[in-house]
Amino acid sequence: MTKNNTKREKDPLPIYESHPSLWIPPFHKSADVGYPGFHPPHPGQDEDVLSESNVKTGFLLSPYVQSEFLGATEALSQHDPKRSRVFDHAALTQLETVMGEIFARRAECIPAMPPWAFKIPSRVTLNDAKRQAWFADLANDDVPLHKLGKSVPHGAKGHDLLDLLQSNNVAIPRALWFLRVFGANETVGLRNKPNYNPTQYSIDWTNVVTSYLKKQLADIALPSAPRLGLNIKQSFKGVLSDSESRERWVSRFTYCLRLLRPFYADGLVDSRTFLVWLVQQLATCNLAQAGFVAHLADEYLDGMLASRALTKPFVDACLAKLTEIRTSAQGQLVKLDGLLTTMLQRVCLSLPDAFVSPNIWVTHSLLLVSILSDDIDDNSAPGDQRQREVQRILLDNLSDIQRRNDAMLFRNLPPRVLERLGSMVVDIQTLNSISRTTDMSTINFFSGQSTDYSSSVFTDKLDTLLTWAVTPLQFGPHRPFAAVTLLFQYRERTTRRELSCAALQDYLFDWLDTSEVAADGANLRSVAALFGKLVKDCLFDYSAYIQRLIARSEPGLSCSEPAESASRHREFLRWIPVHNATSSLSHQRKLTLHGARARETPEGICEREMRREIRAVLPLVFGGTSIPPFSRLSALHASCRTVFNAPRFEQVKMFKQWFLPNYKKFANLSDKFDEAAVLQTYSIVVELLCTTSCYGSLLELSLLVLSQTSHAEVVTAVGGVFHRFATVWTSMNATSTITNALYAAHVVWRNRGLQVRSLLALLVEMDAGRHLGEAARTLVAADISSFAHALAPDAANAGTAPPVLPEILLLAEDPKPDAPSILANSLWYKYRTTLDWGWKVWDNTVASLRQVPLMTDDIVKRHTIALRYAQFLLHVDQHLPAGIDEQVLRWFLGTGKGEILALTVDAWDVCSVILLFLCAHGALPSTTILRGLVYPAWTLCAHVTSAQQAQSLAIYIQSANVLFDCLVLGTECRISSTLPNTLLDIHRFYTRRQDAFGEPHFTFLAAEIPTLVLLEHNEFVPLGIRGMVKELRVKTCEGRQFRLAAYRDLGVIRRAFEQPIQSGIVGEVLCEPLVGALKVILSDSSEGTDVNTFLSSGISSVLSPWRLAATAVQLQFGLRQLGRAMAHNSTKQAASASLDKMTSMLFHHSMASDEAYFIAEIAKEIDGPVAEKFVNNGFKSLVEILTRPPAPLSPDALAERVNRAGEVLRLLSHVTEPLRTKGSIFQLDSTSQERLGKAICETLCAVESMFVAASASAPNQLTQNVIFLARLLQFSLGFSGPWTTAFREQYETVSSVLFRLALTHASGPHLDEVAFPLLIDTLYFVIDAELNSHSKSSVSDLFKYYPTIPEHEFPPNLPSEFYNQLCTLLPHLPPTNVVRNLVHAYRDASGQLTYGSPVQNRPWEWIENLGEPAVEADAKRSRETVIKNSGSLSLELFAARPTGDHILLPIPTPPSSSVSSDDNDHDDMGNRDMRREGDMRSFEDGLSAENMYRRDWRETRLEVHRDVQAGGGEGEGKGEGADELGALPIFSGQNRLGSGVGSRRASPASSVRSRGSAHGSVASVRQSPGLGTTSKISVSTTSDTMEEGNGAGGSVVIRGQKRKAADSDDEVEIVEGPVPAKPNAKKSKKARAKKK
Repeated sequence: MTKNNTKREKDPLPIYESHPSLWIPPFHKSADVGYPGFHPPHPGQDEDVLSESNVKTGFLLSPYVQSEFLGATEALSQHDPKRSRVFDHAALTQLETVMGEIFARRAECIPAMPPWAFKIPSRVTLNDAKRQAWFADLANDDVPLHKLGKSVPHGAKGHDLLDLLQSNNVAIPRALWFLRVFGANETVGLRNKPNYNPTQYSIDWTNVVTSYLKKQLADIALPSAPRLGLNIKQSFKGVLSDSESRERWVSRFTYCLRLLRPFYADGLVDSRTFLVWLVQQLATCNLAQAGFVAHLADEYLDGMLASRALTKPFVDACLAKLTEIRTSAQGQLVKLDGLLTTMLQRVCLSLPDAFVSPNIWVTHSLLLVSILSDDIDDNSAPGDQRQREVQRILLDNLSDIQRRNDAMLFRNLPPRVLERLGSMVVDIQTLNSISRTTDMSTINFFSGQSTDYSSSVFTDKLDTLLTWAVTPLQFGPHRPFAAVTLLFQYRERTTRRELSCAALQDYLFDWLDTSEVAADGANLRSVAALFGKLVKDCLFDYSAYIQRLIARSEPGLSCSEPAESASRHREFLRWIPVHNATSSLSHQRKLTLHGARARETPEGICEREMRREIRAVLPLVFGGTSIPPFSRLSALHASCRTVFNAPRFEQVKMFKQWFLPNYKKFANLSDKFDEAAVLQTYSIVVELLCTTSCYGSLLELSLLVLSQTSHAEVVTAVGGVFHRFATVWTSMNATSTITNALYAAHVVWRNRGLQVRSLLALLVEMDAGRHLGEAARTLVAADISSFAHALAPDAANAGTAPPVLPEILLLAEDPKPDAPSILANSLWYKYRTTLDWGWKVWDNTVASLRQVPLMTDDIVKRHTIALRYAQFLLHVDQHLPAGIDEQVLRWFLGTGKGEILALTVDAWDVCSVILLFLCAHGALPSTTILRGLVYPAWTLCAHVTSAQQAQSLAIYIQSANVLFDCLVLGTECRISSTLPNTLLDIHRFYTRRQDAFGEPHFTFLAAEIPTLVLLEHNEFVPLGIRGMVKELRVKTCEGRQFRLAAYRDLGVIRRAFEQPIQSGIVGEVLCEPLVGALKVILSDSSEGTDVNTFLSSGISSVLSPWRLAATAVQLQFGLRQLGRAMAHNSTKQAASASLDKMTSMLFHHSMASDEAYFIAEIAKEIDGPVAEKFVNNGFKSLVEILTRPPAPLSPDALAERVNRAGEVLRLLSHVTEPLRTKGSIFQLDSTSQERLGKAICETLCAVESMFVAASASAPNQLTQNVIFLARLLQFSLGFSGPWTTAFREQYETVSSVLFRLALTHASGPHLDEVAFPLLIDTLYFVIDAELNSHSKSSVSDLFKYYPTIPEHEFPPNLPSEFYNQLCTLLPHLPPTNVVRNLVHAYRDASGQLTYGSPVQNRPWEWIENLGEPAVEADAKRSRETVIKNSGSLSLELFAARPTGDHILLPIPTPPSSSVSSDDNDHDDMGNRDMRREGDMRSFEDGLSAENMYRRDWRETRLEVHRDVQAGGGEGEGKGEGADELGALPIFSGQNRLGSGVGSRRASPASSVRSRGSAHGSVASVRQSPGLGTTSKISVSTTSDTMEEGNGAGGSVVIRGQKRKAADSDDEVEIVEGPVPAKPNAKKSKKARAKKK
């Protein structure tokens, strides 16, 4: 192309010059190589050459690709020796070299970055008018800031400046710019100083802003409460009460808040300083201010959540405000309450560690649980999944918070299984609970054990069971039978019994062979009874036992060997009875014990003597005629010494094989004998069998007598035996057999027309709803009902008996034997329909008895009359459906109290005969006499307040003591001194005595023991009575029956002793006597009353499983008494010394974990003063343990100290747990706490140093030690108290050590998922305690005690959870978004990018660049844009450099109002814009502001071109198959230049003079073979005609098919860079506008 700019000769007409549009960039900046896509005609072009081919065929351009079917494969397969192949290595290398040179030269031509040329607007001093005008311009948005940015006024500062901005209502962005400029000028003089801190001015400005806010909040005040006594009229007017002041205040406050938002976001205010102020403001504001502060905190809460140092006191403040609202303003501030609740829930979701603070939990646990458990208050629909998920997270976090706080407070400690010791105690308590009402089938003593006896737990339980059955430390003759029954039931439930029996045989043998209890000679009779029962029930094979001893050549089995070498099994063989022994077994036993030559054995001699003695005392059984009169048990025992003292082998053999067969013969003939003789014989047999503990034979004999006898009294006697030994029968699991026998006897007697009421009552008691069938039980109930109805028939008008019955008094002078019976029958007949005739009879009888001493002075006659009245009352009892018992008890507790007090000594003598007679015959239970007479007498005498009052009760108390001794303690009770005593009467008293030791009556008896102690120490009571009472108490408490009942339920004893203390009946002086009385019950000695005396013999002895439960009761009671004594000055010193002695013994005794835990369980419910003493002494003991030598602490010494200290901590934690749960405050010794803190600190430092030099196996042990020390520290911190300076310094050291240890366990080889959270929680506890220790008046630094380690010093490979948790402890808040994740970087010598320090925010130096005034666009201005480095932030900081590229912005879419309503026109407009944008981007070799999605959309949208038919005729818009991408094209003409359809243009780098450039201006004209037949089409680089009126920048029109007018504007418009206006250009634009 020739030069276009050369001037031609002047011509009348101007020569047309073709030039490109201004927006088209040139190919090169300096060389004239043309423009891309611009090919104007020029002389000598190929089209003008008239060659032969051009003339004949026309000018044709050769296509780029020879054939559309040819691809890369065909092009590469052509071999041209003159050209290199495209993919040859040399060609690629050359291409790479060329491109490298291109980029290098391009970089050389790029100008350098200009120097930084930013200048801060200067400050000028203006007068008030100009300053006001300047601020008015600042407030005017129409005034651009670049006009104001050359200088800013100087003068106002601080609050005045903020007021000035607010009063002028300056827009926030403009005010922000001004304040930045203001701050930059303030700090410009400080930037060159060495210690310059860019954020210091932010801190200062924060103080200005916060003080400005605080000043405004201070205007909101609450009226002061009226003070009493001041008659001053007060008036209050708040700033918000008046509309004008309220509007002014709200305007100023909201403007300040609007300014605060960008301040905070850009770092103009220091976030830490501001948030600290916000937290403290919420804590100190009143409720009126709290609404504003809470909303402010809600807006900036996210910033707090990054630091626990801010969030924890914020939680404290919110909880305090909520508490205040819900107490003083309940129901008034609902929105504020809801906002505070929501913020707490947000904190719990984001940073639950803020709630991990024992101080918070102790104070606000209930409030926190209610807040965090409530539903989320949002507007989501019910059942929203997100709401449920948030609620779940809240509940999970709450559970975790509660668990962690309770753990640090040592609350809700997990119950620990006491393993063997605890299991034994529980097992022993289970065994001791067996009573007459127990169902043995419900006791699963071996529950959960394996069935093959291979479990070690089974072995332990079996040892416990067997030892319990024979040890003298337990009570009750039923124990061997209960043990055998439990073992038998378990054996029945197991499978493979043959193997199980063999294994059980081995275990039983091993117990006999190794048990120390079994080897004790004092327990030999019990061991023999136990194994005799095992042998009887086939649980132990006696023959296998002997064979095993022989097989192992057991020495010392023969009785001929000396006693020193005797085996323990010699006595076992000698004493264990053999049931159903065969002759071979008897011979083997005899041979083993006595040898083959023994003709006479001790067993034979003993059996003969026993038979002789039995024949002498039971002549009727063996054919005799007379019965020896045994009125005392001692006489019978003296007559049968051999029987009672013989080994159990002989006893069982003699009774079972000789005596029982003879007695069966006697029982068959018993009806021929007198009833009294039969009763006497039966009583002697019962005494023989029960004394020798042959209860199996006694049961068999009693069942035989019950089925054979026809005497009603014998039946009653047998029933008494069943009732007396009911616990034994229950333990033998024989209650079903007895019940069925009783029912059979009842049926027999019923068929005879008789009913024995005692038999029916015993039948119901033994059955207990378990054994009889429904039919039998119904029959029994019907018989009882009919019997009661017969005695007390229903009457419509039941009257009342007269209060005075004179015929009862006349009975005293009626000597006829049947007089009592006749009188009872007559009274019953008269008054049987009345309900109270029994009570009236008893009342008249007592009145008559009072007259008996006046009738005669003869004791014999008095007793005769008394027995007559006793017979009368016994008949009355038989005529009452429920007996006379209830009537008498009601009389005793009612009107009879006065009658009893009026009885004289003689009257008491008469009344005692009647009471004892009625008790012996079952009319009055012993419990009725005790509750009605004895216990009230003790209570009255214990509370007398004068000697005269005591003297008036002397007769009553002495008579009551005599009755108690006879009913409860006496061994040979007598009804009357005038009557001969019989064994039957003695057994009757024994039978009635059982009720007093059974429930529910034992509770009343136990409750009277403290009453007796009170009576003993009542100085107004005569010494004789006090001595008698003490003797009764000690004798009662030492009795085995009483101890059996006490050990059955130790809780009864504990409550009995605690009740009078709690009620205030017992004074402090009786604390020690009560402890002594309790010792008599629960131990063997009654000496010493100090609570420590039972520990003097050694803790191990009192912690024996057999005494542990009793020790617990005694220790608990003793500690409570010490607590009461310490509460009074008179007894405090002695109690304190006693407690010091006891705790010293406990803490200095090395106890097993089970023992320590049990002692802790015992002492866990003590009072506050005792607990404080416990903890103080425990702290002293811990200090001694942790500071004991050796001084250079080794891992082994540390482990020993930790183990020993763990016992003490376990004890202390369980002692204080109940008191901590109640919120009790401990007043501990500050010196002990300080010493303990120092010891823990030193130990932690030593452990930290050990981790550095720890071996491979040591760290695990060290970690366990660290965990213990952390727990010990938590326990110590749980007790609040004053903190001294030294104390605080110690814990500052502790906090740093804890943080370092936490880092040690957070990653690496010492990673521990238990130790790390425990140490972090302990660190929270320490920090919170340190902050709370400061005075409330001083404002402490919230970040003072938090670690200051930089984040980059964290160990590598931290788990993300641990990392986030550690970051919340750091004092540095996350940077603002402006500099977040920005660091200084540089390239080292090797070219690697190296990261340096983080970028520090400089908000007061980085001022907005306001730019320059807008300049009118110049059409001919250069496209080059000069880069200006004039911003406040230099471009060099970002390594910016010019690249020469341009950013092409997308063409804006015209507004919808300017678009035609026609959809086709609108679509066509969009398509043209996208085509125009595509054309523009094809000319640009630079950057694009176009994202990948927009580019994909633009390049994949196809236009249905006017020259492309889509299967339709002329004038059709879209074919039927056309979609939104356009129909498949069918080329009927040539493609338009610049169209987005068809092939791409040539590279814009090609020259206009090259042939390739011309080729690149046209698309391929070859038609796709799939679209139709290919035809030759002549194409030119220019259009045939040009549109009239268009200049050089006009579009090319391609002649083709006709189109509609709406489609005629389908041409590319270049919006940017128009051709300079010409006269015809305006017309063209107008024409196009009309077309649109």
